Amino acid sequence: MPSSTAVVPAAAEASSRIILVHGTGHGGWCWYRVATLLRAAGHRVHAPDLAASGADARRLRDDDAPTFDDYSRPLLDAVRALPDGERAVLVGHSFGGMSVALAADTLPDKVAAAVFVAALMPDCASPRPDVIEKLPLTDWVDCATDEEHAPPSVLFGPEFMRRKLYQLSPEEDITLSRSLVRVSSYYVDDMRRQPPFGEDRYGAVRKVYVVCGKDQAIVEAYQRRMIAGCPVEEVREIAGADHMAMFSAPVELAGHLADVANTYT
Repeated sequence: MPSSTAVVPAAAEASSRIILVHGTGHGGWCWYRVATLLRAAGHRVHAPDLAASGADARRLRDDDAPTFDDYSRPLLDAVRALPDGERAVLVGHSFGGMSVALAADTLPDKVAAAVFVAALMPDCASPRPDVIEKLPLTDWVDCATDEEHAPPSVLFGPEFMRRKLYQLSPEEDITLSRSLVRVSSYYVDDMRRQPPFGEDRYGAVRKVYVVCGKDQAIVEAYQRRMIAGCPVEEVREIAGADHMAMFSAPVELAGHLADVANTYT
């Protein structure tokens, strides 16, 4: 992949580890293109499966991930396990932004920067799920929801994925995602019972937002609304990316992430 890796900045000598966090229904597998590019450029990359996601053996309906903290535990454990003095760049995609916010709030001294890629980015003034509940997405197409059990769940349907998430992504990645997507939850009720994220913890961590201009799920206007409500160090843009920028614009996204890792370490 010489032509692709050539545009991904090589890791600086003291580059932080990059931890890539997937969104709802997905797993660490969704980062395979970006992770490959970053590793080829010398970056240290980890893409964990959150609880009851990806290849993780736990199941949402077996009460294996009843709370948002439980769901995010693999990320929290990965950050907590960093050697003394080492910090990581945390990259959250979509709902993964909420897990990144939780990790930054819990372990701020371990986070070099929090990067939000077309992600939900909470502020420090509003209730935690506010950024989820205000999302202007009304057409869930063929998604299956279950509000009767705790936690309430959602399973993305194939048409929703094609029309709202992957409309510009390669066909083979749509096929892959359809075979691997899992039921998940947004944990709104659970997060509502928690205080807002701390100004002196999550609020003090440096943040970068990567705007995806063709996103049909978390539309650009809403991405910029979140940016206006939560100070960030910088805004980067991928004008031609759909919601799944790791598939529709993997080289450009990897380039941004590598540059952020080199800049904020």
